[in-house]
Amino acid sequence: MSRAALAIDGAAPTRARMLPYGRHLVDDDDIAAVVGALKSGWLTTGPAVDEFEGAFAKATGAGEAVAVANGTAALHAAAFGAGIGPGDEVITTPMTFAATANCVRYQGGTVVFADVRRDTLNIDPAHVAALVTPRTRAIITVDYAGQPSDLDELSALAERHGLALIEDASHALGATYRSRRVGSLARMTTFSLHPVKHVTTGEGGMVTTDDPELAARLRRFRSHGILSDFRRREQAGSWVYDMAVLGFNYRLTDLQAALGLSQLPKLDDWLARRRAIAARYTTAFATLEAVEPPTVLPDRECAWHIYVIRLRADRLRVDRARVFQALRAENIGVNVHYVPVPWHSYYAALGYRKGAWPVAEDAYERMITLPIFPGMTDADVADVIAAMTKVVEHYAR
Repeated sequence: MSRAALAIDGAAPTRARMLPYGRHLVDDDDIAAVVGALKSGWLTTGPAVDEFEGAFAKATGAGEAVAVANGTAALHAAAFGAGIGPGDEVITTPMTFAATANCVRYQGGTVVFADVRRDTLNIDPAHVAALVTPRTRAIITVDYAGQPSDLDELSALAERHGLALIEDASHALGATYRSRRVGSLARMTTFSLHPVKHVTTGEGGMVTTDDPELAARLRRFRSHGILSDFRRREQAGSWVYDMAVLGFNYRLTDLQAALGLSQLPKLDDWLARRRAIAARYTTAFATLEAVEPPTVLPDRECAWHIYVIRLRADRLRVDRARVFQALRAENIGVNVHYVPVPWHSYYAALGYRKGAWPVAEDAYERMITLPIFPGMTDADVADVIAAMTKVVEHYAR
């Protein structure tokens, strides 16, 4: 078999410059929106935050949206809103960023990891059901890569046992589950507005819910536990405030909210571009025996925050690390999402041991995240396909 020479061995790379796995888009309208906020007289705790929350709630179909400083703060607020505390157990997935589990630890709770489905890599409801105990307080599911979890099954399980269902939709803004938009399907849904996500506020996060009382509790939590904010006290001509609960300073600024307001109307177009790129990848990789493209179930639409392939190790002469390095040498900025959370040294010190989540752990050993973001050109997409094809065919058995 003739094998194309690889950049890792000294040949010319597929492309001249590194293509990142994700990147934000900011245009002149976004810049003008932030400049407008700078000139408004309100840099923080002002009207832009309220406006952004209203627009976000409308976009997701939720009754309420509560803006916070980042996606981790959104998860922490949701854990607080669910009443998680010392002695409580919360079931979540190992196939996620550490913040999904860390929010439980912030509240003094115990994290219980359930394995994931082989096809979607979302948490497996059957495994969750087997782990419920009298100490279980909540389930935190993650919409991995942007594909919604099995929300009806998880909701039924949560209702049966009196648990809070928190949906970590940091990957899934704009995704749909059985024709319903993510953000209105769980008791609380959290989002990240980091630059590689679907829309950005620089750093930022959001919690959506249909419960107005819960939303009010979350707003207190994000502002030190204080019952009123400065703008409303100023409007009332009052200086009196009361800290009713122990909260945090997790506020979003008006500058960030203005950027989010400008970005949000572009979401549908950006989702369409992500889906078009994913479709090209899936078609191209269907013929590569060493590559397993991601699976999307027919009753949901993926938002494609990331595009993750799994290598078929029995079809390759090298391991994942070598394929990863070879793709980077071709200037394809691949990544890996994620190291299983219980493998991190912090969780290992708490007693979690490798081998308890065989599906997630096997997936991790074989996965590679490919570039996908709306600003990619057709030529960029072609470069990714060409580099992947060249590398896996070079290393094929």
